[in-house]
Amino acid sequence: MLTSNVAVILAAGLGTRLSMISGFLPKPLVTFEGIPLLEHVMSRARQAGIERFVIVTGHQGHMVRRWFARSPLRHAPVTWVENPEYHKKNGISLLQARSAVNGTFLLLMSDHIFDPDTAASLLQQPLAQNEAILAVDRKLDSIFDMDDATKVVCMGGYVKRIGKDLTCYDAVDTGMFLCTPAVFDALDAVKKDGNCSLSDGMQYMASNRKLRAHDIKGAVWQDIDTPEMLDFAGVQLSQHTSHVQREEQVSHV
Repeated sequence: MLTSNVAVILAAGLGTRLSMISGFLPKPLVTFEGIPLLEHVMSRARQAGIERFVIVTGHQGHMVRRWFARSPLRHAPVTWVENPEYHKKNGISLLQARSAVNGTFLLLMSDHIFDPDTAASLLQQPLAQNEAILAVDRKLDSIFDMDDATKVVCMGGYVKRIGKDLTCYDAVDTGMFLCTPAVFDALDAVKKDGNCSLSDGMQYMASNRKLRAHDIKGAVWQDIDTPEMLDFAGVQLSQHTSHVQREEQVSHV
Protein backbone atom coordinates (compact mmCIF):
# COMPACT_ATOMS: atom_id res chain seq x y z
CA MET A 1 0.00 0.00 0.00
CA LEU A 2 1.28 3.47 -0.88
CA THR A 3 1.90 5.86 1.99
CA SER A 4 0.70 8.78 -0.16
CA ASN A 5 -0.59 9.55 -3.65
CA VAL A 6 0.34 13.25 -3.54
CA ALA A 7 3.57 14.80 -4.80
CA VAL A 8 4.92 18.30 -4.22
CA ILE A 9 7.29 19.45 -6.98
CA LEU A 10 9.58 22.44 -6.48
CA ALA A 11 9.79 24.27 -9.81
CA ALA A 12 10.41 27.89 -8.80
CA GLY A 13 14.14 28.48 -9.15
CA LEU A 14 16.04 30.66 -11.58
CA GLY A 15 18.11 27.86 -13.13
CA THR A 16 20.90 30.28 -14.03
CA ARG A 17 23.48 27.57 -14.75
CA LEU A 18 21.31 26.19 -17.56
CA SER A 19 20.52 29.60 -19.01
CA MET A 20 23.05 29.24 -21.83
CA ILE A 21 20.86 26.56 -23.38
CA SER A 22 17.46 27.41 -21.90
CA GLY A 23 17.31 31.01 -23.11
CA PHE A 24 14.07 32.51 -21.84
CA LEU A 25 12.61 29.14 -20.89
CA PRO A 26 12.26 28.40 -17.18
CA LYS A 27 14.33 25.44 -16.06
CA PRO A 28 11.37 23.00 -15.71
CA LEU A 29 10.72 23.37 -19.45
CA VAL A 30 14.28 22.61 -20.58
CA THR A 31 14.04 19.42 -22.62
CA PHE A 32 15.73 16.10 -21.95
CA GLU A 33 15.35 13.55 -24.76
CA GLY A 34 12.88 15.95 -26.38
CA ILE A 35 10.58 16.14 -23.35
CA PRO A 36 10.45 18.97 -20.74
CA LEU A 37 12.08 18.09 -17.43
CA LEU A 38 8.85 18.72 -15.56
CA GLU A 39 6.98 16.28 -17.80
CA HIS A 40 9.61 13.64 -17.05
CA VAL A 41 9.21 14.19 -13.32
CA MET A 42 5.40 14.14 -13.40
CA SER A 43 5.15 11.15 -15.73
CA ARG A 44 7.59 9.10 -13.68
CA ALA A 45 5.79 10.05 -10.47
CA ARG A 46 2.48 8.92 -11.96
CA GLN A 47 4.04 5.61 -12.92
CA ALA A 48 5.03 5.26 -9.25
CA GLY A 49 1.44 5.79 -8.08
CA ILE A 50 1.10 9.55 -7.64
CA GLU A 51 -2.37 10.86 -8.50
CA ARG A 52 -2.28 14.52 -7.46
CA PHE A 53 0.39 17.19 -7.72
CA VAL A 54 1.20 20.41 -5.92
CA ILE A 55 3.62 22.39 -8.09
CA VAL A 56 5.43 25.41 -6.70
CA THR A 57 6.40 27.87 -9.43
CA GLY A 58 8.23 31.18 -9.36
CA HIS A 59 10.55 32.32 -12.12
CA GLN A 60 8.53 32.42 -15.36
CA GLY A 61 5.78 30.48 -13.61
CA HIS A 62 3.21 31.67 -16.16
CA MET A 63 5.17 29.87 -18.86
CA VAL A 64 5.10 26.63 -16.87
CA ARG A 65 1.34 26.84 -16.40
CA ARG A 66 0.83 27.72 -20.06
CA TRP A 67 2.88 24.67 -21.09
CA PHE A 68 0.90 22.44 -18.74
CA ALA A 69 -2.45 23.57 -20.15
CA ARG A 70 -1.45 22.19 -23.57
CA SER A 71 0.69 19.27 -22.43
CA PRO A 72 -0.11 15.53 -22.46
CA LEU A 73 -0.46 15.82 -18.66
CA ARG A 74 -3.08 18.56 -18.73
CA HIS A 75 -5.77 16.33 -17.21
CA ALA A 76 -3.69 15.45 -14.14
CA PRO A 77 -5.01 17.09 -10.94
CA VAL A 78 -2.63 19.94 -10.09
CA THR A 79 -2.70 22.60 -7.39
CA TRP A 80 -0.53 25.53 -8.44
CA VAL A 81 1.33 27.46 -5.76
CA GLU A 82 3.21 30.66 -6.54
CA ASN A 83 6.41 31.58 -4.69
CA PRO A 84 6.97 35.33 -5.16
CA GLU A 85 10.28 34.98 -3.30
CA TYR A 86 11.74 32.48 -5.75
CA HIS A 87 15.12 34.22 -5.57
CA LYS A 88 15.49 32.82 -2.05
CA LYS A 89 16.53 29.29 -1.08
CA ASN A 90 14.38 26.26 -1.89
CA GLY A 91 13.10 25.86 1.66
CA ILE A 92 10.98 28.96 1.09
CA SER A 93 9.43 27.36 -1.98
CA LEU A 94 8.41 24.31 0.02
CA LEU A 95 6.94 26.46 2.79
CA GLN A 96 4.66 28.06 0.20
CA ALA A 97 3.03 24.64 -0.33
CA ARG A 98 2.05 24.25 3.32
CA SER A 99 -1.63 25.06 2.89
CA ALA A 100 -1.95 22.83 -0.18
CA VAL A 101 -1.11 19.55 1.59
CA ASN A 102 -2.70 18.04 4.66
CA GLY A 103 -0.89 14.74 5.02
CA THR A 104 2.11 12.74 3.88
CA PHE A 105 3.53 13.66 0.48
CA LEU A 106 6.32 12.78 -1.91
CA LEU A 107 8.68 15.72 -2.39
CA LEU A 108 10.39 16.02 -5.77
CA MET A 109 12.57 18.52 -7.60
CA SER A 110 11.63 19.58 -11.14
CA ASP A 111 15.22 19.08 -12.31
CA HIS A 112 15.89 15.58 -10.92
CA ILE A 113 15.25 12.67 -13.30
CA PHE A 114 14.67 9.34 -11.55
CA ASP A 115 13.56 5.76 -12.07
CA PRO A 116 9.82 5.39 -11.29
CA ASP A 117 10.62 2.23 -9.29
CA THR A 118 12.67 4.36 -6.88
CA ALA A 119 9.70 6.59 -6.15
CA ALA A 120 7.38 3.58 -5.86
CA SER A 121 9.71 1.95 -3.35
CA LEU A 122 9.92 5.13 -1.27
CA LEU A 123 6.14 5.51 -1.31
CA GLN A 124 5.78 2.05 0.21
CA GLN A 125 7.91 2.85 3.25
CA PRO A 126 6.08 3.15 6.58
CA LEU A 127 6.39 6.64 7.99
CA ALA A 128 5.96 7.58 11.63
CA GLN A 129 4.38 10.83 12.73
CA ASN A 130 6.75 13.81 12.46
CA GLU A 131 9.24 11.87 10.31
CA ALA A 132 10.64 12.24 6.82
CA ILE A 133 12.56 9.79 4.66
CA LEU A 134 15.30 10.78 2.21
CA ALA A 135 16.18 8.56 -0.75
CA VAL A 136 19.98 8.34 -0.70
CA ASP A 137 22.51 7.05 -3.21
CA ARG A 138 25.52 5.21 -1.78
CA LYS A 139 27.11 4.69 -5.22
CA LEU A 140 29.52 7.56 -4.73
CA ASP A 141 31.64 6.68 -7.73
CA SER A 142 28.64 7.22 -10.02
CA ILE A 143 28.04 10.86 -9.02
CA PHE A 144 28.82 13.18 -11.93
CA ASP A 145 29.70 16.34 -9.95
CA MET A 146 30.40 15.55 -6.31
CA ASP A 147 31.29 19.16 -5.53
CA ASP A 148 27.73 20.17 -6.42
CA ALA A 149 26.06 17.20 -4.67
CA THR A 150 24.38 17.40 -1.28
CA LYS A 151 26.26 14.92 0.88
CA VAL A 152 24.75 12.72 3.58
CA VAL A 153 26.03 10.81 6.61
CA CYS A 154 23.86 7.81 7.52
CA MET A 155 23.86 5.72 10.66
CA GLY A 156 21.53 2.90 11.66
CA GLY A 157 18.95 3.73 9.01
CA TYR A 158 18.87 7.42 9.90
CA VAL A 159 20.43 10.51 8.37
CA LYS A 160 22.83 12.10 10.85
CA ARG A 161 24.15 14.97 8.76
CA ILE A 162 23.26 16.54 5.43
CA GLY A 163 24.84 19.39 3.47
CA LYS A 164 26.88 20.36 0.43
CA ASP A 165 30.01 21.16 2.44
CA LEU A 166 30.44 17.88 4.31
CA THR A 167 33.95 16.44 3.92
CA CYS A 168 33.16 12.99 5.31
CA TYR A 169 30.02 11.28 4.00
CA ASP A 170 28.73 7.91 2.85
CA ALA A 171 25.80 8.83 0.59
CA VAL A 172 24.30 11.56 -1.57
CA ASP A 173 20.89 13.22 -1.43
CA THR A 174 18.86 12.26 -4.55
CA GLY A 175 16.35 15.10 -4.16
CA MET A 176 13.48 12.73 -3.36
CA PHE A 177 11.79 12.72 0.06
CA LEU A 178 8.74 11.20 1.69
CA CYS A 179 7.51 13.84 4.14
CA THR A 180 4.97 14.43 6.84
CA PRO A 181 3.84 18.03 7.46
CA ALA A 182 6.49 18.13 10.22
CA VAL A 183 8.91 19.29 7.53
CA PHE A 184 7.17 22.68 7.50
CA ASP A 185 7.75 23.12 11.23
CA ALA A 186 11.40 22.17 10.74
CA LEU A 187 11.81 24.81 8.03
CA ASP A 188 10.16 27.43 10.25
CA ALA A 189 12.56 26.49 13.05
CA VAL A 190 15.69 27.10 10.95
CA LYS A 191 14.55 30.15 9.02
CA LYS A 192 16.92 33.12 9.39
CA ASP A 193 16.15 36.55 7.98
CA GLY A 194 13.21 35.04 6.13
CA ASN A 195 15.29 32.45 4.32
CA CYS A 196 16.19 28.76 4.62
CA SER A 197 17.21 25.84 2.46
CA LEU A 198 15.58 22.44 2.33
CA SER A 199 18.83 20.93 3.60
CA ASP A 200 18.71 23.26 6.64
CA GLY A 201 15.27 21.93 7.52
CA MET A 202 16.29 18.33 6.93
CA GLN A 203 19.36 18.78 9.13
CA TYR A 204 17.05 20.00 11.89
CA MET A 205 14.97 16.85 11.51
CA ALA A 206 18.11 14.69 11.38
CA SER A 207 19.40 16.26 14.61
CA ASN A 208 16.15 15.20 16.25
CA ARG A 209 16.33 11.66 14.80
CA LYS A 210 13.36 12.33 12.55
CA LEU A 211 15.01 11.84 9.15
CA ARG A 212 15.42 8.28 7.91
CA ALA A 213 17.52 7.10 4.97
CA HIS A 214 16.22 4.94 2.14
CA ASP A 215 18.96 3.41 -0.03
CA ILE A 216 18.05 3.46 -3.74
CA LYS A 217 20.65 0.69 -4.30
CA GLY A 218 21.10 -0.02 -8.02
CA ALA A 219 18.71 2.66 -9.27
CA VAL A 220 19.92 5.59 -11.35
CA TRP A 221 18.99 9.25 -11.21
CA GLN A 222 20.45 12.59 -12.25
CA ASP A 223 20.26 16.16 -11.03
CA ILE A 224 20.31 18.48 -14.03
CA ASP A 225 21.83 21.83 -13.07
CA THR A 226 24.24 22.45 -15.95
CA PRO A 227 24.55 21.64 -19.67
CA GLU A 228 27.19 19.06 -18.74
CA MET A 229 24.78 17.34 -16.36
CA LEU A 230 22.14 17.32 -19.07
CA ASP A 231 24.55 15.60 -21.46
CA PHE A 232 25.58 13.12 -18.78
CA ALA A 233 21.95 12.28 -18.03
CA GLY A 234 21.50 11.25 -21.65
CA VAL A 235 24.22 8.63 -21.18
CA GLN A 236 23.49 7.64 -17.58
CA LEU A 237 19.73 7.17 -17.84
CA SER A 238 19.39 5.78 -21.35
CA GLN A 239 21.49 2.78 -20.33
CA HIS A 240 19.12 1.79 -17.54
CA THR A 241 15.63 3.08 -18.27
CA SER A 242 13.44 3.30 -21.31
CA HIS A 243 12.39 6.66 -22.68
CA VAL A 244 9.34 8.15 -21.00
CA GLN A 245 6.32 7.54 -23.19
CA ARG A 246 4.24 10.59 -23.95
CA GLU A 247 0.84 10.21 -22.34
CA GLU A 248 -1.00 10.54 -25.64
CA GLN A 249 0.83 7.37 -26.70
CA VAL A 250 -0.46 5.21 -23.87
CA SER A 251 -3.88 4.52 -22.47
CA HIS A 252 -2.83 5.09 -18.89
CA VAL A 253 0.23 5.54 -16.71
